[in-house]
Amino acid sequence: MLFSKQQTSNSYLGKYAGKYAGKYAKVIAMLLFSSALFSCSSTDEEDTIDLPAELVEFDEKFEPKVLWEEGVGDGSGDYFSRLKPIVAYDKVYSASRAGDVFAFDQKTGKALWQADLSDINNERSFWDSRVSALLSGGPVAGLNKIFIGSENGKLYALDAQTGELAWEASVKGEIINAPAIDSGIVVVNSASGIMKAFNADNGEEVWKVEQDVPALTLRGISAPVIASGGVLIGTGKGGVNVYLLDKGQQGWSTEIGEPTGSTELERVIDVDSAPIVFGDKIYAVSSRGNLAAIELQSGRVLWKRQYSSYRQISIYRNTIFLTNLRGHIYAIDRVNGIERWSNLALANRGVTGPAVIDNYVVVGDFEGYLHWLDQDTGDIVARHKVDGSGIHSTPTVVDNILYSQSRDGDLQVIETPKIIKAEQ
Repeated sequence: MLFSKQQTSNSYLGKYAGKYAGKYAKVIAMLLFSSALFSCSSTDEEDTIDLPAELVEFDEKFEPKVLWEEGVGDGSGDYFSRLKPIVAYDKVYSASRAGDVFAFDQKTGKALWQADLSDINNERSFWDSRVSALLSGGPVAGLNKIFIGSENGKLYALDAQTGELAWEASVKGEIINAPAIDSGIVVVNSASGIMKAFNADNGEEVWKVEQDVPALTLRGISAPVIASGGVLIGTGKGGVNVYLLDKGQQGWSTEIGEPTGSTELERVIDVDSAPIVFGDKIYAVSSRGNLAAIELQSGRVLWKRQYSSYRQISIYRNTIFLTNLRGHIYAIDRVNGIERWSNLALANRGVTGPAVIDNYVVVGDFEGYLHWLDQDTGDIVARHKVDGSGIHSTPTVVDNILYSQSRDGDLQVIETPKIIKAEQ
């Protein structure tokens, strides 16, 4: 469920997203999704403002090339999930919600190891049914380990070379965001407002912080981000907070969300996407309110603009790329917040956050398509379908290679051809 009273349901938008049987199920899913977010409805049956935009033909500039493809268990299914592939130690790591964690050779896609976190102690007999591990946050890599969290409040540390369990720890609440690791400390931020830091080598607790979480949230708070000796997080109250990495002591706190409605739903202002640190500034966006540039050292707001999103933002040079609540994609000047372009062609298609690759930004949608947009103009220049189950997380880009995983667990590694522009 997208909205929660503390910890209610684990399903992604309840029943309103992911895979659906039925001729019009995906249309209904996105209609309900948009209605819930914007609290707007119409008695006019001909009103189609919230229907997913139809894909139209365009002049494709190139054809993306699939380098290799593998399956990652059953993926995330219909559930809310921020699981996504990562690249580290010449390997690609990814996981399924049920508990499968895989390591693939980065170049060939050959499976190197698989761990089953649903039966980490090998206690399940032939006759026992599998109980899902409910993996949902991560994975991330560091200190030759792979860290991944679960909705059961478990943090697992696996050996990056073998997949063997190095240690596990518990946190009160769901770990629905990726952990962060730096200076030998791994930090997790749970949906219940508990943030914990652990010794990355052995799993011993270093410190714990308890944060207030509003009764109604968009599944809570952001993944932690570590920078300049501090831990940055977005909060369920529409702010950005910083804590000292070594002690957990809170530093500054800055509000960027602006509740404006008369109902609880209209006043949800979570900062759900992880803040982005770029030089001496932080960039963060609220699910209802603002995109803001914040001074890293003091927490002073440098500028704010009215954009609302719970998707991850991306930055390349002096441009911020953002997907808003309706699936509109924007390019925004990082220095002053002035909009450079917008693309509304993928409205209400459950569009992911944008990933930067070469001269393009790439987003996925609820039907499993990846779309390449020109960075300079915002025009869609290429399209590729992974599978029909949908893309739920922002694609991963490493060395101009894109890694994307569908809800069914179809992991594809895709190359974007180099296009040499003709001289004028």
